[in-house]
Amino acid sequence: MILYLHGFDATSPGNHEKMRQLQFIDKDVRLVSYSTQHPKHDMQQLLNEVSRQLQQSDDPAPLIMGVGLGAFWAERIGFLNGLRAVLINPNLSPEIDMVGKIDRPEEYADITSKCIASFRSKNEASALVILSRADDVNNNALVCDVLSEYYQVIWDEEQPHKFPVLASHLAKIVAFKLG
Repeated sequence: MILYLHGFDATSPGNHEKMRQLQFIDKDVRLVSYSTQHPKHDMQQLLNEVSRQLQQSDDPAPLIMGVGLGAFWAERIGFLNGLRAVLINPNLSPEIDMVGKIDRPEEYADITSKCIASFRSKNEASALVILSRADDVNNNALVCDVLSEYYQVIWDEEQPHKFPVLASHLAKIVAFKLG
């Protein structure tokens, strides 16, 4: 089972396309949606929904993955649920990067500060990070600097921020999932 978390643009048709591509490596791909506007509510809703999805699956190696803001959540929700995570162009600081797009940026800062101290060191090697060199939203060099100490980082030379084509990375994703 792959649990897919959309980015900030929840209604993008690219989400459905990415889920279709992921079905080449796992027939059970499930969208886990959230509001993008209310981080504290989103955190609780995501924890509850992922827990429910895990109870409904017998997959011995479930995976959570997200793009952009979805990757912010996939890293944390994955850690809290003991899941491997694939983070594509993760937004590491929505409280800074999304001011003007979200109503409560301070809630992201609060969530970040309340997360378990040094959670990435406790989560080491449990996430695979895929970064686009052509990302026009994130500073992925900075993202790499932050995450490469803890997780394997793969660079993509062609895809933009929303990462519409996963094809060249599907083999790496399935190998990581089966770990």
